[in-house]
Amino acid sequence: MNVAILISGRGSNMKNLVVASQSSNNNTQIVRVLSNRKGAPGIKIARDLGVVTETMENSTFENRNAFENRLTSVLEEAGAELICLAGFMHILGPDFVNHWHNRLINIHPSVLPAFKGLNTHQRVIEAGGRFSGCTVHFVRSGIDDGPIILQAITPVTTTDSVAALSERVLELEHQCYPLAVDWISKGLVSIVNERVVLEDASTHTNSLLTSPHWKHPVPGAAIK
Repeated sequence: MNVAILISGRGSNMKNLVVASQSSNNNTQIVRVLSNRKGAPGIKIARDLGVVTETMENSTFENRNAFENRLTSVLEEAGAELICLAGFMHILGPDFVNHWHNRLINIHPSVLPAFKGLNTHQRVIEAGGRFSGCTVHFVRSGIDDGPIILQAITPVTTTDSVAALSERVLELEHQCYPLAVDWISKGLVSIVNERVVLEDASTHTNSLLTSPHWKHPVPGAAIK
């Protein structure tokens, strides 16, 4: 499966997806990494990993539609079949989202639907949350909205700082995102009534739950 990744900054999840795609048992190829911000550190990282990159600043376009129409053209020319948002700081319009319906996914640093939007770790701590985590989901027009593919959680302690919680959640993100992309590339993921269904869910979730690399994983996929 041909995958394109959209970033705005350092792209740590992007790097992780690229490295995962280069393993021998992976079914994905990263055909483009695109940033909407000039000088994004992730562009150099992707280029050093051998991925074709492009920078296309939305501020240079007349309006959002013009930017997103050009973005779609670039992605289609690259042969992208799945688009991964990885810290892409641009709210995508409904036309773009609908064009890439069920081919556009995102990772968010909270256990959705809780704590949508920005500054999630700070808000979790201020609210006295007992746990936090990350969510991989298909993108819909609402902010951080769409069918959930996979979630993982980690406890929040009374001594947690934003930096400490962010670091733990990022570790989970780096494990969740490649796994979700792998499931999609293997045709294991489908959507029924706006809920994700994972084929052979018991097999995949059991291996997930027993993995020593996971902290309290919670598969977001319904069992068929």
